[in-house]
Amino acid sequence: MQSIPVDTARLGVLRCAIPPEVKYSNAETKEVKKDREGNPVWTVAVMVRQEARRISVIEIAVPGDQKGVTEGTEVRVTGLVAFAWAMGDRHGISFRANAITPVPPGTGKTGGAE
Repeated sequence: MQSIPVDTARLGVLRCAIPPEVKYSNAETKEVKKDREGNPVWTVAVMVRQEARRISVIEIAVPGDQKGVTEGTEVRVTGLVAFAWAMGDRHGISFRANAITPVPPGTGKTGGAE
C-alpha cells in the first residue's frame, strides 16, 4: 500500500464527530489492534468542512488515546496520510495520522488569530 500525504492546511475546519474509540483487530475476542511499535490503535471520526461546501466525515486511525478530543471539538491532525486499499471486490481509502489534538479556543480557523 502506498501512503499519500494529506495537506491538512487545505482541508478547512476539522472537528471531532465521534470521540476516540479503541480499534479491534478481532471484534469477537476484543483483541486491540496494535501499530508496528506495539501501541494500541484508536479511531477518531473527523468532520471536514471546506468553506461553504458540504461536510465530509473521515475515520482516522491514530496510535493511542487522543486526550481532550471530544465530540464537536475543533482538532488539529498531524501527519495525516491516506491509503488506497482493495480486498476482493471491495475498495476504499483509509486514513492514518500521528496525532489528533484539540485546538485551544480562540486559535482555530473559525475564530481568533491563527
